Amino acid sequence: MMNKIRVFIVDDSLLFRKVLIDNLSKNPNIEVIGYAVDAFDAERKIPALKPDVVTLDVEMPRVNGIEFVKKLLPKYPVPVILVSSLNLNVFEALSAGAVDFVRKPDMSSSNSAGTFLNTLISKIFIASRAVIKVPGASPAPKEAVRVPIGKTSFSLNACNTIIAIGASTGGTEATLQVLKELPADTPGIVVTQHMPEGFTKMYADRLNRLCAMSVKEAKSGDAIERGQVLIAPGDLQMKVVKTGSRYTVNCYSGEKVSGHRPSVDVLFQSLADTAGASSVGIIMTGMGRDGASGLLSMRKKGAFTIGQDAESCVVYGMPMVAYNIGAVTRQVSCSGIAGVLMKHLNSL
Repeated sequence: MMNKIRVFIVDDSLLFRKVLIDNLSKNPNIEVIGYAVDAFDAERKIPALKPDVVTLDVEMPRVNGIEFVKKLLPKYPVPVILVSSLNLNVFEALSAGAVDFVRKPDMSSSNSAGTFLNTLISKIFIASRAVIKVPGASPAPKEAVRVPIGKTSFSLNACNTIIAIGASTGGTEATLQVLKELPADTPGIVVTQHMPEGFTKMYADRLNRLCAMSVKEAKSGDAIERGQVLIAPGDLQMKVVKTGSRYTVNCYSGEKVSGHRPSVDVLFQSLADTAGASSVGIIMTGMGRDGASGLLSMRKKGAFTIGQDAESCVVYGMPMVAYNIGAVTRQVSCSGIAGVLMKHLNSL
């Protein structure tokens, strides 16, 4: 029998704390070992109680979740799951080292509350196995390659290549790390990141501010173009379609695939079917196996495929399955992916 996951709750709302404590405690594999009403309370209690996972309200009085994560993790590296309303601050807290986030529910809706609790419990199990990445805590791997972000001379074959990235837990920052290293005129990129509806638009806007390429949340009919990154919308599937010589995306409300909507498998399989050898697939940190089968289909059609390595993953799940089934051409650290991708594009 597995040891219970020791969970500590940080939330200033008495009602919401009670909902979390009562419902998480019903799970036989979770033990709620304590709670805090604010960051100062949490800072005193967490080192003494030694939780396996912390759930953290992002919007708190006095010290918000971002500042708390920045202060806590260098001293006590524990997996933190953010509980947040639709707020840009969640990405700042993820950048500071939080593992994942869950969108706060409308507590007046039993369906919304039930979905939230099921999602949170699932993420607690994943977070308990995560490797905490504290920004600035260790030097960059030797494999890291810094590429220019200005204009680059690509061959026609390279320009016609479509790059697909799939990620889950830990992927918001890992994908940013890759995209920040790419030049402004890199061939078109499509991204599926497991993320709730609403947050994908904010995530795309954040990437657009930080990267040389243009980044936007995708909508059906958007063309895949050089210099642009399209992010799959939360709660919709996204696949690549081809009309003549033109590639676009189709975003639709389909069934969950591999347990997800959007699903990396849907994106990768569509590229295997439409672009084949004129594509690159990159599978990054995340729990489970979403994307592994689709990446294998891409590789069988002649695509170049990259898998993030275990050492640089927050959760080495999706890339591990992909590697084990033979879907990965090159396995490389997160900081090395952009360099490997550029080398491949420049060889075409």
